[in-house]
Amino acid sequence: MLRAERSELASLKAFLEHFCTDEGLPREKCLRLNVVLEELFVNTVKHGRRSDGHAPVWVSLAAVGDGLEVVYEDAAPPFNPYAWLATGSPAPAKPGGLGVLLTRELSATRDYAYLFGRNRIRLRI
Repeated sequence: MLRAERSELASLKAFLEHFCTDEGLPREKCLRLNVVLEELFVNTVKHGRRSDGHAPVWVSLAAVGDGLEVVYEDAAPPFNPYAWLATGSPAPAKPGGLGVLLTRELSATRDYAYLFGRNRIRLRI
């Protein structure tokens, strides 16, 4: 568990490096995972956190077959960053939003749910 504060980004990266080392993952896969987690976390900090700067963020990683499963949860208000994918419409034209596009392109599958007061994003990389 992390706090939704920019200073926690170093802890997230350390957690990721430890996971990659323990699993013996190739550098390319770890770099991809780093981009995805950093984008999700920075979006939580910038857009999702409530007035309480200590809002929790949960990250779990698992090596599954030849891929990785990422479960990313935050306690921000409900927001599905992938909702526009289901409509078949193009990506939103507003400025920003590149992080969502990156996480979409770098993951094989993705799903979103709002459960028990948490946004839950599950990705397969």
